[in-house]
Amino acid sequence: MSTLTERTENGTGTGTGPGAETADGYRPGRTLPLRVELARQVKRRRTLVMAAVLGLLPFVLVVAFAVGGEPGSRSGRVTLMDTATASGANFAAVSLFVSAGFLLVIPVALFCGDTVASEASWSSLRYLLAAPVPRARLLLSKLTVALGLSLAAIVLLPVVALAVGSVAYGWGPLQIPTGGSLATGTATGRLLIVVAYVFVSQLVTAGLAFWLSTRTDAPLGAVGGAVGLTIVGNVLDAVTALGDWRHFLPAHWQFAWADAVQPTMEWGGMLQGASVSITYALVLFALAFRGFRRKDIVS
Repeated sequence: MSTLTERTENGTGTGTGPGAETADGYRPGRTLPLRVELARQVKRRRTLVMAAVLGLLPFVLVVAFAVGGEPGSRSGRVTLMDTATASGANFAAVSLFVSAGFLLVIPVALFCGDTVASEASWSSLRYLLAAPVPRARLLLSKLTVALGLSLAAIVLLPVVALAVGSVAYGWGPLQIPTGGSLATGTATGRLLIVVAYVFVSQLVTAGLAFWLSTRTDAPLGAVGGAVGLTIVGNVLDAVTALGDWRHFLPAHWQFAWADAVQPTMEWGGMLQGASVSITYALVLFALAFRGFRRKDIVS
């Protein structure tokens, strides 16, 4: 193991053992504050571009509905998409529906996969560790900020969609495709539950991206690998021959939040989906911390 790795393994720059000397006033828990890491990540161009893309999507959908005409069922069966222009709440729900399967995967993979690998690609990772910032502290700070930005991205879309939809189609109850409606107050609460579930369901992608980010010096490799593996999961879920094995795939439960926009909300599918996603995510996060602690940092 390199000298730099030995010096930074315990979070100190002056020794390797528990009794190694440290500078007066040094506190490992105060290194790399969250506010510093958050400011660094928010100011990056990729963060601003992703925010712009998610913020513009609702406007694109409004234009699409205006050009193509109001959605309507052509098969005799009314779906959530057919109610998109019924109210702002419906428009927000539809915006989440069309983006949860792929579009929202991208910011999560980007924020979590780019965070550590980008430092390595800039050759600044070893300098952060030599500051000295303990390895676990560095990963925890970066993961916390990455998950915070991922949540902000997932929240941004329905918030903008609700505002845009309310202006375009009016503020009103959420019309349920199977009949009936939810009052505006109830609909807002249900949409919050939907957003929370979408975030939890994306934790698997976050875990994949973060683990890959600790294994490679190429940010695009970590981001692309996480997106690719997520797509593979979606493809496998479409293979009905797998039968009940699909229940172990996070992709199988990604739209379980639809149970929240029913007259009587059902928790079963969302609880199963959340348990699968959280289990995979915890394993991947643990692998990331374990592997990074033993990794020889040369970048």
